[in-house]
Amino acid sequence: MSAIIVDTGPLVAYLNAGDENHAWAVRQFASLHEPVLTCDAVWVETMHLYLKRGGSAPRVWILLRSGTVKLAFHLDTEFESVAQLMDRYADVPMDLADACLVRMSEQHRDCRVFTTDSDFKIYRRYGRQVIPLISL
Repeated sequence: MSAIIVDTGPLVAYLNAGDENHAWAVRQFASLHEPVLTCDAVWVETMHLYLKRGGSAPRVWILLRSGTVKLAFHLDTEFESVAQLMDRYADVPMDLADACLVRMSEQHRDCRVFTTDSDFKIYRRYGRQVIPLISL
């Protein structure tokens, strides 16, 4: 089954009408038909950045409550793979959220990563495979 794996940037842009990428994020979300998945690390970043910019927590939680976004990653069983990715891309550097999303892209072969982060053009899944993106 195909899926969309969403990063922090599009989530914050979608929620924040004042974000420079808001209109783009809204258009992208409106065009999606696949399940939209993310990980806890992205969720934490999204909550932090959105609240820091004056947003409200209930507006973020509604994305999960409505099923618009689903948490679909288990760091407790995937930490070794995530650690290896972070080691491999230490020079970028790769943060925890990005490593989790790259690993998710390996778990969901028929997926696209929805991001504003240009580092995803550098990252590879399965060692050498370009990650399909929805990006700016």
